[in-house]
Order: sequence, then C-alpha cells, then structure tokens
Amino acid sequence: MKFLIVFLGAGIGGAARYGTGLLFARFAALTVFPISTFIVNIVGSLLMGLIIGFFTTRGGQEAVLSDSWKLFLTTGIMGGFTTFSAFSLETVLLMENGDIGTALVYILSSVILGATALLAGLYLMRLI
Repeated sequence: MKFLIVFLGAGIGGAARYGTGLLFARFAALTVFPISTFIVNIVGSLLMGLIIGFFTTRGGQEAVLSDSWKLFLTTGIMGGFTTFSAFSLETVLLMENGDIGTALVYILSSVILGATALLAGLYLMRLI
C-alpha cells in the first residue's frame, strides 16, 4: 500500500514540475540561468518545510493516517516535484542536530559528486 501512496503522489509531483517548467519556459528563454529548476527547488524546499512543520507540530491524532499522508506528501508529491527538497530537509536536520561538518560535507559532496557523475555518464555515452 505504501508503494501505491508514493506512486500516486510522485505522479502528481512530476506533473506539477512539468507544469512549472512550461509556466516559466518563456522566462527561461531570456537567460542562461535555469530559472524553472531554481524555482522548483526553492518552492519545493519551502513546501517540504511547511509539510514537515505541520506533521511535527500539528500532525493528526491517528498515527496511521498521519504517516500515510506524510508519505504521500513528502516522498510522493515532493519527491516527484523535486528531490532537492529532501536534500534540503536532510541538510537542515543535520544542522539542527549539531552536525554542521557532516552537513557541509553532504552539501559539497552531493553537488560536486553529482555533477561529476553526470559528466562521467555523458563522457561514457559519447564513447559508445
């Protein structure tokens, strides 16, 4: 059942991401700055904060219902919309736990290794 909850939410999030890209396509043509992805990442992080804040401060009385909604909204919708929101949440949780060094390593290694892995994939495919 949990997979179905995530699946449905991810479809909604993915469609919202695509719609956001279409909405900002005209602005994206005016600049080399990836405005659509930037907006998705920032809005997604804000929404993730609101969702997590709601569930940690006001999350319903029945745990099963709360857990299903939390899974649907966070892993499902927000995961389909942008995984940057999960990255932001994990970074903030590390910082809140006092693991500033780990948070910095996580930030830098995710960005640097992610871009490096993408470059490696491009390079390998161009060799084939």
